[in-house]
Amino acid sequence: MKKLIVPDFCNSIVNISATLAEFLGAPNQNATLSILKQELGKGYQNVVFLCFDGLGIYPLRKNLEEQDFLLQNLRQVLFSTFPSTTTNATHSLLTNQLPLEHGWFGWSMYFPSLHQNVDIFLGRDSATQEAVDFGSYPLGMADYYFDEVDSSYAINTVFPPYIYTKHPERNHVFQTPQAFWSAIEECCGKPGRQFVYAYYPEPDSAMHQYGVTSPEARLVIQQISCKLKALYETMEDTLLIVSADHGQVDVTGYVKMYEDKTLLDFLEIYPFMEARAPAFRVKKGKEQAFEAYFRLQYGEDFVLYSSAGLVNKGYFGERGDKADLLGDYIAVGTYTHKQALLTPNSTKFKGHHTSLTEEMQVPLILLGKQPTEK
Repeated sequence: MKKLIVPDFCNSIVNISATLAEFLGAPNQNATLSILKQELGKGYQNVVFLCFDGLGIYPLRKNLEEQDFLLQNLRQVLFSTFPSTTTNATHSLLTNQLPLEHGWFGWSMYFPSLHQNVDIFLGRDSATQEAVDFGSYPLGMADYYFDEVDSSYAINTVFPPYIYTKHPERNHVFQTPQAFWSAIEECCGKPGRQFVYAYYPEPDSAMHQYGVTSPEARLVIQQISCKLKALYETMEDTLLIVSADHGQVDVTGYVKMYEDKTLLDFLEIYPFMEARAPAFRVKKGKEQAFEAYFRLQYGEDFVLYSSAGLVNKGYFGERGDKADLLGDYIAVGTYTHKQALLTPNSTKFKGHHTSLTEEMQVPLILLGKQPTEK
């Protein structure tokens, strides 16, 4: 079996934020990226970070020719957080915190104080879909690293309407692709130095619905490449930093864990966290039997680890106090690329992520154009 990809917090998306935080004069405890630091040292008038959800190395190489504009400007392959999912990765990107610090590990999290699995972005019980008050979460919303900086750069954000921001007065909300690109151009057209943090929800949505190698996903990724090339050619004295929160892989089949009564009898509550990285809270005294049963039943598609073991090995970062939210065990999806269905309402996706295979690899693409360039 191919080796799973181990998180590397010296060459990860967290280190993009660490480098930008240091550049803007924000506090930083994480390693920086020398290649990005060198480019930032050129003193661009505008610095724009663009995060495209799901635009990992695997989707790029599956849908673009090697001579494509984006691949030609790929400067470094970085790694996502684990689980490699939007909930976890975007929190690390926005806050410059390690997963073990912020605790937003996955889509569905078990909160001991509530004794519920909660879809934390949507504020609903994962099994019943009943509403859960956001204020009852034992997780706070950390400040973004650029929220309170004393910098020579004015701060701008370009977010869809569902992204929280502490400073709505400097946020540009978009509803359409054209509005996204126009907002970036508007920010960079302001007088003075401008820093822009922009998040775009594609191609993640298209790949979930149609698959990574589908014509629909290919079109979306090609359109992003074309738009970035046009933006680069239009801009002057601007550095575009392009990356992703995670990648995706095509799903080859579905594992209905919620139907396995023997499995569920070992557990205090439904499996939670993510479809390719499910976490389990096991009844006391049932641990050995659970391990034996799980490995026999699911060992081809998932590798079972103790949560404490992964924490100790640094899979969630070297510091933080949120390990208690990870349950007792975590099953890591293998290169069979199966999706676990954790509850009866789990959605079957054609493309997915969250594990430690190809979806962990993301690009660092640097598009810098200074005034002297023709």
